[in-house]
Amino acid sequence: MSERTSSKPGIADYVVARRKRKECFLDEIDRLIDWNPLEKLLRKTLKRVVNAVGNPAYPPLPMFKILLLQRWYNLSDTAVEEALYDRLSFVRFVGLSLDHDEVPDATTICRFRQSLVERNVQKRLLDKLNHQLQRRGLLVREGAIVDASVVSSAPRPFKVFDVLTQDRQEGNEDAADVTISYSDDTEVAWLRKGNQAYYGHKIHAATDSRDGFVLGGHAMPANRSDTEEFVAVLDEVDVKAGESIFADKGYSSQLNRFVLQVRGLADGIMYKAARNRELTLSEKSANRQVRSVRSKVERASGTLKRGYGFCRARYLGRAKVELEFLLNAMAFNPKKVVLKAERLRISAFFGGKKLPKKVVNRLMPVGKHAKLAFLRSKTTRKAECRGLKELCSGSNK
Repeated sequence: MSERTSSKPGIADYVVARRKRKECFLDEIDRLIDWNPLEKLLRKTLKRVVNAVGNPAYPPLPMFKILLLQRWYNLSDTAVEEALYDRLSFVRFVGLSLDHDEVPDATTICRFRQSLVERNVQKRLLDKLNHQLQRRGLLVREGAIVDASVVSSAPRPFKVFDVLTQDRQEGNEDAADVTISYSDDTEVAWLRKGNQAYYGHKIHAATDSRDGFVLGGHAMPANRSDTEEFVAVLDEVDVKAGESIFADKGYSSQLNRFVLQVRGLADGIMYKAARNRELTLSEKSANRQVRSVRSKVERASGTLKRGYGFCRARYLGRAKVELEFLLNAMAFNPKKVVLKAERLRISAFFGGKKLPKKVVNRLMPVGKHAKLAFLRSKTTRKAECRGLKELCSGSNK
């Protein structure tokens, strides 16, 4: 009987080859990011006062890495403390020793997260992280996409109010001044989208228009008009003259279009029909083009909600919800790079053959609770990116 031979590699061959690399997802993240700039910023911002008493504080960088672990694996403060006792990959990534006395407890993790809110350092951390990706050619700034998404409040409301603010409706200033509270969180508001009511915050975020990396954003009460937050988002992400700015019709206003014109930015805001005035053919055509680009920010928003549990906020208060969003963004961007590099390895291992999406997802090195749905490339231009080549080849920073 002749033996069956095949020169083509199979799925089992790739799984065995990946195990021989002796690297896990966290090892690749650790190799991708240069932690020194982040550590310097944390130490400078969170330094203790001279007359501080008590036990020595934990170094800020390991504490920051613990917060990232919570985002990637959807762990609470207590759960991540328990995981640091028995998961060697977590201990190696954070940089702790095997001595259980060095593991911070859940209360310490909570206090460190609160210190980030008090010192308002989270936006600068995201900027430094994105700057590293941009310097290595992994994040290419060609423009930005602005979008808003509703995040439900951590405490559920006691009752539903009959008169609610309609989403994407101009002139909501009077509704925004209402101070009626229906839960323990006094910084949230009701919003009606279609026939469904939401009670919580609205995240105004911006992603890059090429690959969908999160650039920045902030949280506001859900009933606040989108048009009022457009300029603030542009200031946060530091857009440059000549870039294109895309947004849905909720941000459409004469003032926002004038701001784009003054700053030398290409206007990509969708047009909105007014009373007794329908859209022209050119405006409808422009909306179709913007809609195809905006899919990137929709995918990023959907990933943060499904993969990172950001459909409902974990904490009370607008500042803490904003911190939660920015931490999710800091976990989302480098993970997007690592998984993109893994897809390139899979494609190269099978000789450039295009595999079904379900097969590729099964070969990814993370569990179902840490999956990331990111953009698929239409060509091999991303495979030729210098930063991805360095990451795939295993070279150091």
